[in-house]
Amino acid sequence: MSHADLIPRSSGVLLHPTSLPGPFGVGDLGPVAHAWVEALAKAGQRWWQVLPVGPTGYGDSPYQSPSTFAGNPLLISPEVLAGWGLASEEDVAACEVPPGPANYEEVIPRKRALLRQAWDRFEAGSAAELRPAFEQFRTAGWLDEFALFMAIKDAHGGKPWWEWPAPLARREPAALRTVTELLSEDIAAHRFAQFLFARQWAGLREHAHELGVRIIGDLPIYVAHDSADVWSNPDLFLLDADRNPVVVAGVPPDYFAATGQLWGNPIYDWEAHRRTGFEWWAERLRAALRMVDLVRLDHFRGLEAYWAVPFGDPTAERGEWRPGPGAGLLDALRRQLGGLPIIAEDLGFITPEVDALRERFGLPGMRILQFAFGGAVEQRFRPHRFDRNVVVYTGTHDNDTTRGWFDKLTADERESFTRYAPDAAADPVRALVRLGWSSVADLAVAPVQDLLGLGSEARLNTPGTAIGNWRWRLPGTGLEPMEWVGWLRELTETYERRGE
Repeated sequence: MSHADLIPRSSGVLLHPTSLPGPFGVGDLGPVAHAWVEALAKAGQRWWQVLPVGPTGYGDSPYQSPSTFAGNPLLISPEVLAGWGLASEEDVAACEVPPGPANYEEVIPRKRALLRQAWDRFEAGSAAELRPAFEQFRTAGWLDEFALFMAIKDAHGGKPWWEWPAPLARREPAALRTVTELLSEDIAAHRFAQFLFARQWAGLREHAHELGVRIIGDLPIYVAHDSADVWSNPDLFLLDADRNPVVVAGVPPDYFAATGQLWGNPIYDWEAHRRTGFEWWAERLRAALRMVDLVRLDHFRGLEAYWAVPFGDPTAERGEWRPGPGAGLLDALRRQLGGLPIIAEDLGFITPEVDALRERFGLPGMRILQFAFGGAVEQRFRPHRFDRNVVVYTGTHDNDTTRGWFDKLTADERESFTRYAPDAAADPVRALVRLGWSSVADLAVAPVQDLLGLGSEARLNTPGTAIGNWRWRLPGTGLEPMEWVGWLRELTETYERRGE
């Protein structure tokens, strides 16, 4: 498949499913999500971009998940379960939460109770027509390890795996056999929850495809230390004899963080992956592409060289650059998958070697328009410097909204922006969107917050902060007709971005 077939000149909108409105405390995969893809189609959009849809971990972040393969059970729709005969009206009503930002504290216990009740109903014979599909789903190679991991974690009050009894933390066979028998029902319930997520997601994706909308997913380069991935595959990571990380991931000090960013994820033993032909990575990407049509690979530069910080350091300052797997990994993935439907997130400290790696494999990079005019201004983000093989964004989930960004610009930065885009004086948000849509970039994307003209109160995430993130939701209780739909459709038609 050629690049033009994969990403024709087109456009899309960034909105994570948790940010959808609805009565259940967090957005889900139910009727409102289906209405959302219909709104995208009416707006002439070819793409819906989401963040990672795995189970959330520390700080409710989709980038710290207990599994790179699993789906987030909080996204399962109570209404769809009721339609399948796996929830009663009372079960659905028990999941309702007053309107407002995502309320994980209220949602988590309610959704867990709902899913356990759904499993009990299924075991008792409800929704029997789903049984063949469930039996097929149970053959997924990652599922048993994930379900076992989560059941043990639940049984130990949510503690990280290295705080479990040593025989379980070290995966001694006798201990695993005993706990598997002891927690068999809990394990089965976790398997079933993953099946429900996968089935609801597949139905939503099919609906999107029927409307001509494709989905862009997001794959973090690293996985969480407290994950089934590390617990099940310790030999694939740089761990010491006690299975603590030797080094952890981050990025060095820069304009945005004087002491760097310390992410804390364990780093891959790339030599071990190379010996297996990068089999685990191929299966990881294969699993992602069963759910989405394109994958944004977060922190692509880490494939060329990564910042390794000694485990236990309080900041990322004492790290060092080490060579990544580079072309060896990408060659293996392209060979095993038949192509590389990947967007390379190439933000931050990018060297000529990183650019050369991306260009060697024809991967589109990212251009953030906010970075062209405010803050640490980089000339490569100005539209007249683009080539076609990029994805242009007004901002991402890590940026302030464009309204919030503009309000914080200095007088000189505003003057630079309005000189470049004269219509910015009247409407800076739509001016930035128009710059993206009118550019030569093959794909243009805007967060929905920018289409609504919202300020900093609608920001989804502030990097370097641990609380208060990932909670913003679309205002209202549903997706009423919105003025931006018609405006965006006209803009998309004007700049020939229908992707047809």
